Amino acid sequence: MPHDSLDAAPVTVDDPRALLARMTLEEKVGQLFVLHVYGHHATDPDPADMEVNERELGVRTAAEAIAKFRPGGLIYFGWAHNTRDPRQLATLSNDVQRAALGRSPGVPLLLTIDQEHGVVARVGAPATLLPGAMALGAGGSHDDVREAARIAGAELRALGVFQNYAPSADVNVNPANPVIGVRSFGAGPDAVSGFVTAQIEGYQSAGIATAAKHFPGHGDTETDSHSALPHIHHSREQWEELDAPPFRAALAAGVDAVMTAHLVVPALDPALDPATLSYPIVTGVLREQLGHQGLVVTDSLSMRGVRTKYGDDRVAVLALKAGVDQLLDPPQPELAWNAVLRAVREGELSEERIDASVLRILELKVRLGLFDDPYVSLDAVDETVGSSAHRAAADRIADRTTTLLRNDGGLLPLSPDTHRDLLVVGADPVSPSGTTGPPTAVLAAALTGLGFSVTTLSTGIDPSKEAVDEAVAAAAGRAAVLVTAYDVTEGDAQDGLVAALAATGVPVVTLAVRTPQDLPGTAAALATYSWTDVELRAAARVVAGRARPAGRLPVPVVRSDDPGQVLYPVGHGLSYEAYAASD
Repeated sequence: MPHDSLDAAPVTVDDPRALLARMTLEEKVGQLFVLHVYGHHATDPDPADMEVNERELGVRTAAEAIAKFRPGGLIYFGWAHNTRDPRQLATLSNDVQRAALGRSPGVPLLLTIDQEHGVVARVGAPATLLPGAMALGAGGSHDDVREAARIAGAELRALGVFQNYAPSADVNVNPANPVIGVRSFGAGPDAVSGFVTAQIEGYQSAGIATAAKHFPGHGDTETDSHSALPHIHHSREQWEELDAPPFRAALAAGVDAVMTAHLVVPALDPALDPATLSYPIVTGVLREQLGHQGLVVTDSLSMRGVRTKYGDDRVAVLALKAGVDQLLDPPQPELAWNAVLRAVREGELSEERIDASVLRILELKVRLGLFDDPYVSLDAVDETVGSSAHRAAADRIADRTTTLLRNDGGLLPLSPDTHRDLLVVGADPVSPSGTTGPPTAVLAAALTGLGFSVTTLSTGIDPSKEAVDEAVAAAAGRAAVLVTAYDVTEGDAQDGLVAALAATGVPVVTLAVRTPQDLPGTAAALATYSWTDVELRAAARVVAGRARPAGRLPVPVVRSDDPGQVLYPVGHGLSYEAYAASD
């Protein structure tokens, strides 16, 4: 593949051990770190990003961070202003690789990202946005999961990103889970295992490394590890039955890495250390019991869940002592880097222990072809990222995920002949990628394209009395009202909005745009599992009868005020054929 003549040549590596033997201790310690750096450009980011970099890293740019820390990898984030558009991101990838290869030890970077799709997407349009895990779980097709991962992987590779922190192997057995939710394929260990395997296979076919997360399982928490330290109260037997199967499946599928969770599992480690820092969990369970030979990467070390018990310097050292290989996104990189170096020099960590992790990192880079050619072609970006074939496939897959939960009297599908004038109201959560939405406008535009006349009114996640009154007034004379519902609880303001609209006598259709639990009482209800464009367009096609609702619940829907009462079980999903047969 032709590249700029100024590209620094990768080091030829036949034996990673020989390269390891030539590296200094400082260079080896650097390989353990995966950092984030602010800015869209490797050497000339915006002034505001330079200021943040100087404050957090002691450098101004990504190139300077690479020179200072010699990191093994970088992680891209939208909030760090790394991802403006595909060509920019590919250029950034090439430029940071030049910076890494131009300095000793001349090892290419492993560029990584959280591009789960659905509610977690760092790269937005014009890249292809695909259904997320729970939507794919509702679709029930391993082939669709595999194809979605192949598409996602092909686009990431074109952008110079060689590892995606996916799949989520968490079994979402707790409907109140605030951090996993629709990022999980579902509530059944066997079903999740099959989807995890298919997603890994899809990414592998595109040459992308994967990382099954969040070990030993984040599916039964009521605390968000970004802000606190959750506890999992499963017994060892429950863990083996509920949490372990998808991780076993991931290892059997040849997953490249496993990401640890910042949570406490007393049944696996009575010392009550976060799993990320737990030798009994990382080495005892993951390495020795399950037999994982690949990389172990921490979840972000800037999350509060891993920082509640120890200081940021100790966290880095304890993670390595537990058996972790890669330290992801530490909040104070210089402090952590020096702490690890000091721990080796003082004998708390042996250099042989560091060597074992660095060798795994180098071996993965060799397998990915990074030593042969870490650069990407901008022409390939234009040909691959957001291609018409990829976008068409995303729409087809999304059509098979939309789930019809309720359809009293066969209200759906709606026809422009009988229900032409529609009102779309509801919540407009911020797009996961920052480039799509707002959801009510996307839904309205899709319905307009299908022949309806649509008025849009964004009422928000916590609609005021004035917003409810405005929506009720706007509903007058409409053939139907569609409401986007997000994080609804019994008796909250969104629930009140739906009740007020239903009281007008106008038919109301609810679209649960996050979890399928978002179900105020209406005549008809659909679950989309995300509020990205691809899911909302699919929902519009289902509403209009241009696509049949084919999704089946991968999790139970329970009453918000009584979680023990199941409203709709796993596997529930209505079809239009039932109503046609009864006509």
